[in-house]
Amino acid sequence: MPSYILFRRRPLAAILLAVLLALGLAGTTAAQASVVIAGTRVIYSARDREVTIKLTNEGNTPALVQSWLDNGDPTAQPTGISVPFVLTPPVARIDAGKGQSLRIVYTGEPLPEDRESVFWLNVLEIPPKPSAEEAGPNKLQLAFRSRIKFFYRPTGLEGNAGGAPAKLVWRVARGEGQVMLVAHNPTPFHVSVVSVELTGGGKHAVSDQSAMIAPGESTRFTLKGDVPAGPDSKVRYHTLNDWGGSNDGEASPAGTN
Repeated sequence: MPSYILFRRRPLAAILLAVLLALGLAGTTAAQASVVIAGTRVIYSARDREVTIKLTNEGNTPALVQSWLDNGDPTAQPTGISVPFVLTPPVARIDAGKGQSLRIVYTGEPLPEDRESVFWLNVLEIPPKPSAEEAGPNKLQLAFRSRIKFFYRPTGLEGNAGGAPAKLVWRVARGEGQVMLVAHNPTPFHVSVVSVELTGGGKHAVSDQSAMIAPGESTRFTLKGDVPAGPDSKVRYHTLNDWGGSNDGEASPAGTN
């Protein structure tokens, strides 16, 4: 199976990176990113030589795009980051209505073979410099950045990513006046939990937290509401799959402490 990123498109405006107070966009007080990225996450299978990601400019003007990978620090500067991948082209101009493919190749530097590794793909869109007629003293020029998860998946891992959420081990924990659900991930895959709730005996408690649980790690979800107790309690959770879609699951908590 080839490496892939799938399949939902979203505007490349997830994070406002910079506001430049000179050379603004004429005739408007708001800016909107025009480049879209063809996916919400990247899966790089170790059996493949490379992975490609498609960017498309759906705006009416050219856009300059800078792309890079980071280790999880969103404030790190691209020139100071060391990752075992080469991304080309790091900078590209995308004309209106056109596309650009990013190519990422693993350099072979050691990564864990018994679990997934996670990085982040950054794509920064910088609008074109306005003409003298368009420029104005009270206008803003905006640059937008999007960061999506980039998973390196070794071959031979036990199980599969689709089955990892069902293997989470849940327990109820109490402390400091709070009740929490603790999820432990015993699998070699990252599990992205969107929401979680605990039900039973006519009671219902929810957590408004979301989290990515790394292989071998545990995460706490603080519950709000009428917390149930007893053997009939059920954990209902919602996770994201490799395609960025939502999957639902149910489990019994292992115990309370």
